[in-house]
Amino acid sequence: MHSKEVIEFMVVGVAIAVIIIISFILKGKLRKLGLVFATVVLIAYSLFFTARPFWIDAQIEKKVEMLEPYLEQQYPHAEWMITTIPHREDGYKHLNPYYIEVIFKDEPEVTYLYWVEKNNIYQTGYSTKEENLEKLKYKESE
Repeated sequence: MHSKEVIEFMVVGVAIAVIIIISFILKGKLRKLGLVFATVVLIAYSLFFTARPFWIDAQIEKKVEMLEPYLEQQYPHAEWMITTIPHREDGYKHLNPYYIEVIFKDEPEVTYLYWVEKNNIYQTGYSTKEENLEKLKYKESE
């Protein structure tokens, strides 16, 4: 489990604990209402933490579908491979899963990063071992 997830669980646990403590201070129907509210909050957060990875996957899939026509328009004669960050696997949770990596077939030593939001697509960066950065074929101007 990544430290970000631990912090999220701790915040939710503290919030539920505060609700329970306050409900024990109250009497009668308010106590019962407070405990019901704590239960509802627990169920809501459980659903959120369960559904979030699937939501992220759906968003990434939409962004890749938006990126493909953009690449076809920008580089009609090029071939590429699109990869995404496997955010569910250990060792990748600290990375932003919304960055999309593109590797062009005729430039396999360079990985370009793309960011897709609504109707805008940006090339945010690249990584390479190439020393001469002027030779990059697909580097977009900033």
